[in-house]
Amino acid sequence: MVMSFERFGKIGFISETKVASFVKHLEDGKIMATRCSRCGKLYFPPRADCPDDLSTDMTWQQLSGRCKLLTYTTAHFAPTGFRDDVPYTIGLAECEEGVKVYALLSKDIDEKEMRIGMDLQVTPVRLPNSRITYELKKA
Repeated sequence: MVMSFERFGKIGFISETKVASFVKHLEDGKIMATRCSRCGKLYFPPRADCPDDLSTDMTWQQLSGRCKLLTYTTAHFAPTGFRDDVPYTIGLAECEEGVKVYALLSKDIDEKEMRIGMDLQVTPVRLPNSRITYELKKA
């Protein structure tokens, strides 16, 4: 089913996708991935089709959101949509389910606290104008 995807993220680039229910899951406070029913591979962010075996038979799976920080960097410049957030820190974390999450680190995390291996939680975040995304917060 194709649904509206316009409200995901700070700025939207597409309006429809087969994984648009991801937005509804975020609104419900859930971090969801998709799993290929054929090969079993888990994807985050969710994918509509499996790139490994080209299956279109994907199912939703809720993630715990618990993860560990693998790496991070602080940006002092910004692309469109992020200029008001400079500086901001982007991190790559691995969830206990094995998927990796690339997201902003919460501004609540002091730069001096950031450490590779620290426990984080992937959390839905409401933005202005009825938009929604996710970020990495302290666990």
